[in-house]
Amino acid sequence: MTLTRTIAEINTKITRGTVRVLTVSELKMAVLERGVQQVAQEVDVITTGTFEPMESSGVMINLGHTDPPIRCQKAWLNDVEAYCGLGAVDLYLGASQSAEGDSNYGGGHVIADLVAGKSVRLRALGHPNDCYPRREFETVITKDTVNQCYLYNPRNVYQNFIVGVNGGERPLY
Repeated sequence: MTLTRTIAEINTKITRGTVRVLTVSELKMAVLERGVQQVAQEVDVITTGTFEPMESSGVMINLGHTDPPIRCQKAWLNDVEAYCGLGAVDLYLGASQSAEGDSNYGGGHVIADLVAGKSVRLRALGHPNDCYPRREFETVITKDTVNQCYLYNPRNVYQNFIVGVNGGERPLY
């Protein structure tokens, strides 16, 4: 069975508000329930793109200042090293960074714990100076106890992925 739709036909359905769009996951369930032929007649568009965390993803954390202050040079969250070359108490934890001594646990696990509101052990080392005299800092943090915590997908910014942008004044579907 071959069932085709032209782009013009799909655009007409979009304009009318009658287009049927499923994600790949929804498509799989529909096929299991109703069969390929039935679903092929019902569905106009299948979306496959995602904007999900991947190996380049990570979390940017601003810890807030300690008393006395520390300028983090090295830091670990649940024994997973985070990058400290930003601000004094800014960390970037990559999702694919492995824990020291445990390649089965890493940044993605720490990020999942933070998102779930769980506690994470923080250990930081600093190089003391007049503004930041503290050498070491250990504590437990959550996403709610740090100053800021943001998930980033840096690769989605610089790689040549397909992106749709609406430069006009009317909605595009």
